[in-house]
Amino acid sequence: MPKVNLLNAQAIGELVELVNQGHLGEAEHNARTLLVAHPNVGMLWKILGVALVRQGKDASQALRRTTDLMADDAEAHRNLGAALCEQGQWALGLESFRRALALAPLDADCLVEAADALRALGRAREAVPLYQRALQNDPRLVEAHNNLGNAYLELAQPTQAAASYRLALELRPDDAQILCNLGNAERELGNLEQALALCRRAVALDPNSSVAHNKLGLVLVTLGQGEEAEASYRQALALNSRYAEALNNLGNLLRGFGRRREAVALYTQAIEGDPNRPESHWNLGSVLFELRRTHEAAASFERALAIKPDYAPALLSMGIALRQQRRPAEAERSCQAALAAEPNYVEALSFLGELRADRGRFAEAEELFRQAIAIQPDFAAAYFGIATHRKMTRVDEAWLTGAEALLARPLPLAQDISLRYALGKYYDDVGEYDRAFEHYRQANELAKRYESNYSQAQLSERVDQIMRSCDPAFLQRATLQGSSSEQPVFIVGMPRSGTSLTEQILASHPAVVGAGELPFWNGAFTAYRKAEVKGQVDAKLIPGMAVDYLERLAAESNGGLRVVDKMPANFFYAGLIHAAFPRARIIHMQRHPLDTCLSIYFQNFFGMGPFANDLDDLAHYYGQYLRIMNHWRAMLPATALLEIPYEALIEDQEAWSRRMVDFIGLPWDPKCLEFHQTDRVVITASKWQVRQRIHGASAGRWRHYEKFVGPLREALGDAVERYRA
Repeated sequence: MPKVNLLNAQAIGELVELVNQGHLGEAEHNARTLLVAHPNVGMLWKILGVALVRQGKDASQALRRTTDLMADDAEAHRNLGAALCEQGQWALGLESFRRALALAPLDADCLVEAADALRALGRAREAVPLYQRALQNDPRLVEAHNNLGNAYLELAQPTQAAASYRLALELRPDDAQILCNLGNAERELGNLEQALALCRRAVALDPNSSVAHNKLGLVLVTLGQGEEAEASYRQALALNSRYAEALNNLGNLLRGFGRRREAVALYTQAIEGDPNRPESHWNLGSVLFELRRTHEAAASFERALAIKPDYAPALLSMGIALRQQRRPAEAERSCQAALAAEPNYVEALSFLGELRADRGRFAEAEELFRQAIAIQPDFAAAYFGIATHRKMTRVDEAWLTGAEALLARPLPLAQDISLRYALGKYYDDVGEYDRAFEHYRQANELAKRYESNYSQAQLSERVDQIMRSCDPAFLQRATLQGSSSEQPVFIVGMPRSGTSLTEQILASHPAVVGAGELPFWNGAFTAYRKAEVKGQVDAKLIPGMAVDYLERLAAESNGGLRVVDKMPANFFYAGLIHAAFPRARIIHMQRHPLDTCLSIYFQNFFGMGPFANDLDDLAHYYGQYLRIMNHWRAMLPATALLEIPYEALIEDQEAWSRRMVDFIGLPWDPKCLEFHQTDRVVITASKWQVRQRIHGASAGRWRHYEKFVGPLREALGDAVERYRA
């Protein structure tokens, strides 16, 4: 204080009065003028800092200088903490609040601000005792009751949260924000009618509150009123177009409707407005993954984890992306990290079950699925996991009761679809084929709600284009430029035609590595076609493709003399593949058309292709498959293409297995007959089937559904009769 006396206490008082009266610009100017002559007077810096803060200007320098000169002034440290938090520097702000509280431990407002900073840092558990101390000092502090409720919600304690919100409402009964928060807590407690009434009251009290409309949307979603929820979210965004939570919520809703591309735009907008919100990056990554944009999805998950390294949803999703990239060990580490962050995270338990099933450890997988159901009885993914990884029996009555009870509730689209596929599988396994088909039919009809539509004309034109580009003249010319490598082996055919079984048989050979389904040749043909249209096809194009593919294969080869790529849809590109690798072998799996199409129709491929969900589209796709395979059959030499009827393989496993091994240029190994015991990762839908001994149960399966396949048989035309012949 001596320096203040020298400065003239009256001058300080006049500055304080200017600030109190709101003459902030004048206070700033006068404080700066006095600081020229008195640069070490802390009170001048304090007044300047407050004036700058209230004008929305950067006050960091002034506030820091104040704490340097007035180290024992609790208010100075608190002011600096508030400014730092305003800039998003929560950790530094918390340090300042702690210094303030060391000087003034009973300052209730500072306790609340410190607790708010802890919550922003994801440390809600540490925030709770600070809010409680604030309320001991001032029980009428509304913000402390409300924010304590927020902390409890973040800790998944909705009962305690609701109690805190009610205490806040007693003090401020017409506060729309608190009403919304209580409504949110009641929603999590399952008290949906109370939640709806609270949120509607909040909207009525403050129709311009974007928060109120957003919370109302959340309740409406839980009640299964999707269209009304969409209207509420859109109203929230009309009031605040940068409201990140509402953008994410609307994105989640539209994604659940199957409108994924709209969801991408909303999540992107949320990120642009608030790039430090991990949830937005995770949501964007999740929908990109569903759109099969795996690498972009992984990049989004990485951004979420850079912001919050222990963010369990992003850790889990990164694991799912890594699994898709055939990096199982890394996928499991990421999943285990998610469980370390959230031990009861049912999605992570279920995914860990899938990883176990990929390894053929089905009993362990089922135990993990059951753990997830024990924690969350309405967790649909675990019911689906149990059904798809073994044969169901009448003994599974508890499973059936639980799955059917779930379907009686409003469910997100993806969960509804997966449960219907699971019930179709159950009824097929127990021989109730009419009920099975009805569940499969409903699952496929629901799947059509997703945005992508199958265009028969578009696929026909694509096939025409491939056949024009890859004609005999092209093949004769291009094979002269191709690689001499014999390492790649390609298994092609319709999905569900036995490609996974064939890969498993070959991968049981010590010299063979199964690489799964490698996405390469669709993009390679697109690149070739663009060059062709521009007249830029040169002698380096095909060799360049071969080099790129071998580099891709090297990551999977693990020293194998042969590496199997079993992407079924590579049947479209067999000519281009042969041009790039004239000495590579292509194995074409064939299966009865009706069995093939029904097996696809009965499988939850989730984004494989919209043709899978409609029997007429399936028949058209099958027809295009036959058309292009006839084209390749006429062009490719016998040394390049081996065609295997699935039914013949299961009837005489050894003869056909020997033929395949000989075809790819390797000596016979009896391990190929024990393929079901081979320890390797299989992530396709056939992971359970390929670990069973060969049996004929799946041949002629269509006869169980003969009454339903009339239109499909008609659409397939004479393909059925030709296959018999």
